[in-house]
Amino acid sequence: MGAAKWSTAFGAAGLVLVAVAASATAQGQTPYAHAAGRVVLTNTDNGRTVPASSGGDVEIRLTHSRERGFTYTWTAPQSGNSAVLGHASDATYPSGDATAVFHAASAGAATVTAQRRCVPDPGSLCPLLVETWKVMIEVK
Repeated sequence: MGAAKWSTAFGAAGLVLVAVAASATAQGQTPYAHAAGRVVLTNTDNGRTVPASSGGDVEIRLTHSRERGFTYTWTAPQSGNSAVLGHASDATYPSGDATAVFHAASAGAATVTAQRRCVPDPGSLCPLLVETWKVMIEVK
């Protein structure tokens, strides 16, 4: 098969994958990612209730933002119930990003939270506001 035919075949396959993903989102399926026993959550999952399997992991990836001369940074996510969602690791980065991995140890519910704070540019003052990112994890 010539290069043009292969290119067309791969292009068509890519369009099918995009259409399937768009269809899943349009049908109201959850936006968080599941990867081989691991649930991955990001900034956009704030306020959600998310299922997890006992024995699996929950990974949190929070990214900083820049708005009007301010950088908003994250604290490391924390579990409110370590018996259900045990701490495996966490990290914060100079950029303001934060990550954490929790192990779903037993059935139950645990709230995971992190705080977003303002870091001003030189000569600027931040608003006195701390926002909380919060997700309820239901382990079954």
